[in-house]
Amino acid sequence: MISAVLNLLLRPFRKAPAPRLNSFMAKVSGVVHVGANVGQERDRYRGRGLKVLWVEPIPEVFARLAENVRGYDGQVAVQALVTDVDDKEYAFHIASNEGVSSSILELAQHKDIWPEIDFTSTIRLTSVTLATLFAREGLNPRDYQALILDTQGSELLVLRGSVPLLPHFTYIKVEASDFEVYKGCCTVADIDAFMREHGFREIARATFATRAAGGSCFDLVYQRIAAAQA
Repeated sequence: MISAVLNLLLRPFRKAPAPRLNSFMAKVSGVVHVGANVGQERDRYRGRGLKVLWVEPIPEVFARLAENVRGYDGQVAVQALVTDVDDKEYAFHIASNEGVSSSILELAQHKDIWPEIDFTSTIRLTSVTLATLFAREGLNPRDYQALILDTQGSELLVLRGSVPLLPHFTYIKVEASDFEVYKGCCTVADIDAFMREHGFREIARATFATRAAGGSCFDLVYQRIAAAQA
């Protein structure tokens, strides 16, 4: 009897199972996707009728992205390196897997899971915050209720540069790990602390990679608490 009561009380606080990870997309009309690569999710977004802002920093990859989303109504691509500061020059490392694992950070325990991936070259890029990017491009934050980040260890920097926009996002999906995939990368604990500080709570997570020596990589979905209570 006690067990049944505890199960009933705890039910609202349990994380959503993996199949529900992207269910929030049915509740929004626009998505900002930072770390776009070539726009692999473009058909999923079009199928849901979403307005999409794609942001990708690598010039050659961005060219492919722009071509891939050409003709997709409501989907636009912008070339930019998004961090927490404007006009800072970074060494940006290009990864061998068609740029997917590229980062401003050096590889650390990334090779424990993906030993075949290396950095093949480094380019210099100048950063911009997401808030500045919206102003520069004349974008209306109200058009986008979800933010998706896949920036290979620098997600917390992107979030810090997005603080003025956070009240407009109902959902934020972030990729993070609980070990040092990249040198000095943010962890799940770092992301969670930031999100709680800014009025978001985790509603779903899914593991997409596990390290034999311990640790995992996750997709995390957060919801703005005020929106959930409205």
